[in-house]
Amino acid sequence: MVLGTTALGAAKSIENMEISHNVSHGQWDWMNDPEIHSSTWEWDQVGPSSQWKYAHNFRHHKYTNVLGMDEDVGFGVMRVTRDQEWRPIHLLQPIQNLLLAASFEWGIALHDLLPPSAEDKASRRLRPPVRDLLGKIARQMGKDYVLFPVLSGRRWRRTLKANLVANLLRNVWSYVVIFCGHFPDGAEKFTLAELEHENRAEWYLRQMLGTANFRAGAVMAFMSGNLCYQIEHHLFPDLPSNRYAEISTAVRGLCEKYDLPYTTGSLARQYLLTLRTIHKLALPNRFLRATSDDAPETASEVKFRGRSALGADPVTGRLRGLRTALAAR
Repeated sequence: MVLGTTALGAAKSIENMEISHNVSHGQWDWMNDPEIHSSTWEWDQVGPSSQWKYAHNFRHHKYTNVLGMDEDVGFGVMRVTRDQEWRPIHLLQPIQNLLLAASFEWGIALHDLLPPSAEDKASRRLRPPVRDLLGKIARQMGKDYVLFPVLSGRRWRRTLKANLVANLLRNVWSYVVIFCGHFPDGAEKFTLAELEHENRAEWYLRQMLGTANFRAGAVMAFMSGNLCYQIEHHLFPDLPSNRYAEISTAVRGLCEKYDLPYTTGSLARQYLLTLRTIHKLALPNRFLRATSDDAPETASEVKFRGRSALGADPVTGRLRGLRTALAAR
């Protein structure tokens, strides 16, 4: 039973991360296969793909790590940057973090649901997005916790437990991969003011600065949907994920050429840094030493004023960029 449950958890992780996430980005639309197409694919979790595609493909990828625009910043329940106003509820976020990890598919489903408009609030009818969500929940719960156990006959309890544990394993793994892509040290957060007059080149720069990779071999890369290459994914979200390892060499080369940070590390390190941020920011800013100008999880241009590391290197004559400035803090 343990082996079968683990295999099911792995299969659900692969379906969500490597297949559904990437298919929904349109990475395989070029094949013109109606069964593997972003317009028709429905994934194996409680949230409807259509709602996720708007919240993720549009809001998150266009406004990556911008407070007030990207709902993935803390997923609406956690404070992950000092730019976010502290509220007493944040004292509980170490516990909220554990609950979110265990129920990650539910967190995604609820966070993808758009808030009701004034017209919606005035009406007593269920909004179409709510109906869609409830319908998907019923189908998903019916499949995992009613249909498959019934088909198992007298072993229905074992099947029910296996599905519960497999979904838990998938939720925790997805949570770890996603959080390590945007919340370790070095993954910058941004304010609305920084979007003003942003051109296309600056958009690409924000994608690079707002994301983080983790080192992975072929198996872990596959299990994570190749989101160990989160930087490359945000630069080219509709590029087939099996190409990210190849282009990562070129992306790192550009970062080296222009002295830009390329944030990466082991999965364990990136996750521990993420946990540190979540636990530290449960406290008000007055209990923290760093500010939003010079914190590990975010910084501003104020941090670099008067720094000698800026400008050209007096020995080589090479212009020094953001990576050198960050290292000199």
